[in-house]
Amino acid sequence: MDLGYQMLITKQYASITPQAISVWCRRKGHDTHYATYYGVGKPHRMLPMDLDVVFISCYTQVSHIAYAVAKLYRAAGVRTVIGGPHARAFPVDCLRFFDLVVRECDPELIEDIVTGRHDPGAVVSSAKPFDDVPTVEERMPEIRASAFFLGRKRLPLTAVPMLASTGCPYACNFCIDWNSTYRQLPAERLKVDLDYLSDHLPGTLVVFHDANFAVRFEEVFETLEAQPPGRRPPYIIESSLTVLRGERPRRLKDTNCAMVAPGVESWTDYSNKAGVGRTSGTAKVDRVAEHFAQLAENVPYLQANFMFGLDTDEGDEPVELTKRFMDKAPFAFPTINIPVPFGGTPLHDQLAADGRVLTAMPFSFYYAPYLVTTIKNYDPVSYYRKLIELYAHAASPQMLRRRLATTTHRPIAYVHRARTASFRADVRSFEGIVRMLRSDPEFLAFHEGRSTALPGYYRRLEERMLGRYAELLSPAERTPDLSPADTPPHSLTIVEP
Repeated sequence: MDLGYQMLITKQYASITPQAISVWCRRKGHDTHYATYYGVGKPHRMLPMDLDVVFISCYTQVSHIAYAVAKLYRAAGVRTVIGGPHARAFPVDCLRFFDLVVRECDPELIEDIVTGRHDPGAVVSSAKPFDDVPTVEERMPEIRASAFFLGRKRLPLTAVPMLASTGCPYACNFCIDWNSTYRQLPAERLKVDLDYLSDHLPGTLVVFHDANFAVRFEEVFETLEAQPPGRRPPYIIESSLTVLRGERPRRLKDTNCAMVAPGVESWTDYSNKAGVGRTSGTAKVDRVAEHFAQLAENVPYLQANFMFGLDTDEGDEPVELTKRFMDKAPFAFPTINIPVPFGGTPLHDQLAADGRVLTAMPFSFYYAPYLVTTIKNYDPVSYYRKLIELYAHAASPQMLRRRLATTTHRPIAYVHRARTASFRADVRSFEGIVRMLRSDPEFLAFHEGRSTALPGYYRRLEERMLGRYAELLSPAERTPDLSPADTPPHSLTIVEP
């Protein structure tokens, strides 16, 4: 089952920037090889070992696999370069394993790297993020490699990644895009991609990787609506409720939107994204649930994104309010995220200054169900018990029945069942952590911030995660270097949408 999930779902998560880099290099006449690792096979076998330069992009939770692969390439004399979310968050740590770390890139910077114009040991960045997004047609070799079965055949869930904009107009303190400039990409480029898909890959799912889709709503939807109804591909977006107001949900339906994942985040904060002004608490829950109900009339699948464990969360209220939302909007599947202190974000800086980051925790655990910080208003046992309460409510048989009753789409019913089963597995993981917190004083001391000794549980688990690559990384190399970079992240001005 896990293998099937990785091949059918995880395989579709390929990001656009690595594909763009491959295209830019190909335009310059370089021989390029592109591959994605989605948990199946051996990543160092996916590319030749006799490369001149290897570019690797990854999220923080899989960075140790990227580090191990980089060590193999370095040993073979290959220049190693890392970019993507982890490189932006923790560039100093990356320099232990890579020759160059890239924060922002564009075609000119990539060509400078390929031709050896940057000395090893540097963190480099273009003056601004790229806006030369290669077309879907140009990226088809990469899309086939990442999304097609054996690189040849489309699958039912094959997805084409696209961008209509870059950056985000919001400054959420936990997000690595908190200080990015929002820029709408040319409408003509979007039209070219939609026309190509209609002609060559009709009906293929499009996943927009925009941090916040259609902030300039009219501009984007004029392009989407210009496509004849029979040529409009199904698409998935993340967008704020502030954007999706008024009559706009109906236009989502008209343009064949298949899924929306708005970020609610908190019942006490981030209300600008929810479009409820200064409203909070029960009043915010009810208004947000009503908004989701309007979306549900027009979009087949909805996801509501929450965070639990922020400094504004205290007592039973955040749990009870989220359960109230689930009851009022069963058609919206909730994701409940644990705050993670990604480097370069205000959240990280605040928690680091307060001494609340568990500095010995390896990057492999920078995702749920693991805690990488101490929570301000909950001890570890209380926090996990409340997570169990939230997940158990979301995954209860009664809630599943209510969700299934809200849809006539068989694929969506399957997704509800699969995600419910995943939540029940998460509950078991949380319960296991609670048992260790209660029975192992050293484990509890670590999570309360009283000890910096990494518990044996995490050492053993990471060994299993790394598999054969574990021998390439010493315990010291698995301990993060959280030092800030000498050069601060490129500061950008937010463009008012």
